[in-house]
Amino acid sequence: MKIVTIVGARPQFIKAAVVSRAFSKHPNIQEIIVHTGQHFDLNMSEIFFEEMNIPKPYYNLQINSLSHGAMTGLMIKKIEEILIKENPDWVLLYGDTNSTIAGSIAAKKLKIKIAHVEAGLRTFDMKNPEEINRVITDRLSDILFCPSMVAIENLLKEGYGNFGCELNNCGDVMYDAALYYQDKAKKPNTNLPSRFSLCTMHRAENTDNVDNLINIIKALEEVSETCPVVFPIHPRTRNKLNSLNYNFPESKILFIDPVGYLEMVWLLKNCELVFTDSGGLQKEAYFFEKYCVIFNNKTPWIELNTKGFNKLVGCDKGKTIEAFQYFSKMSKSGFGIQIYGDGDAGKKIVDSILKYI
Repeated sequence: MKIVTIVGARPQFIKAAVVSRAFSKHPNIQEIIVHTGQHFDLNMSEIFFEEMNIPKPYYNLQINSLSHGAMTGLMIKKIEEILIKENPDWVLLYGDTNSTIAGSIAAKKLKIKIAHVEAGLRTFDMKNPEEINRVITDRLSDILFCPSMVAIENLLKEGYGNFGCELNNCGDVMYDAALYYQDKAKKPNTNLPSRFSLCTMHRAENTDNVDNLINIIKALEEVSETCPVVFPIHPRTRNKLNSLNYNFPESKILFIDPVGYLEMVWLLKNCELVFTDSGGLQKEAYFFEKYCVIFNNKTPWIELNTKGFNKLVGCDKGKTIEAFQYFSKMSKSGFGIQIYGDGDAGKKIVDSILKYI
C-alpha cells in the first residue's frame, strides 16, 4: 500500500511524527511525505523533522507567502502532479490548513481515497479560513479520524452518517505525541525566570489588527507584573511589533525566537499558565495540566471550554486579566479525564487504513 502524506505547518509535523512512526512498523506500507512549504522558517519547519525523527519529505514544494487563493491554487496544481506520478492508494491529511484543503481537492479529483486526521472539529464560524478548510476536507474524505466524541457528534449532526464514509473516534494524535516526547523535552537555550507563563500568538486577526495586538500586549504586560511571560515569537508577530515601534519594558515580557517541539514541551511542562491563539497549543496545555487563556472568540476544542480548562477572551484586556487571576487560584484536581483517547491514536489510524489492503 502506498500512502502520500501531505503536511505544511508545525502542528502537522507533530501529528505526522506519530502516524509515520506507526507506519514504519509495517513493511507493506510505503509512505511518501509531501511538504508544501507553508511553514518555511528553519525553527518553524526543518527543526521539527530533525528533532522528532520524521522521515524527510520526498517532495518540498516551497509554496508560501502568498494569498489564500494563490497559495491554495498553486498547491493543488503541484500536489496533483505528484499524485499522478506516485499513484498512491491513499492521501493522508492533517488538520485545517491550506495544505490540507489543497490535498483533499487534488486527491478527490483524481479519485484517490482520502483519510483526514483531526476530522469533525467545528467553530461554526465560516468567516474563519480554517473552518472552511476543515469543512470541505471532511466532506471529501473517505475516513474521518476524529479526536473526540464531540467531533463525531458534529459530523453526525451534519448528516455524515448518510455519506458513505467511515467515522472513527481514534483519539488525538497530539496526545500520543505529548506522551511519547515528554521525557525527551529540552530547555530552550536562553535564560528563563524560575516561574513564568507561556504565550504564543500568530493569527492574522490578532497580529494584523493594531488595536487587537496592542490590547493583547498591554494585557500581557500587566500579567507579567505578577508572573513573567515567556513569549516564543512568531515571525509575523515580531514583524508587526517592529513596524509599530512599540516600546515595552524588557523586564516584563521575555521574547525568544521560535522554538522546536521538544523545547515547547519543556516550556509547557514548566510554565504556570498558557496564553495563546493556537488551536493546537490549547490542547497541549491540557495534556500537561495547564489552564489556557485563548486570544480568540471561538475554538474548535469546545469540550475544553465547556469543562473549564480554558477561557475565550478574544483581544479584551480586561477579560484576559480576569481569566489569568481566575486560573491562578484554581487547583489541578480537574485534570486527568481522558477526553482525547488513551494515547494510541496513531496505531488505531494505521490499523484502520490497513483494513483496506
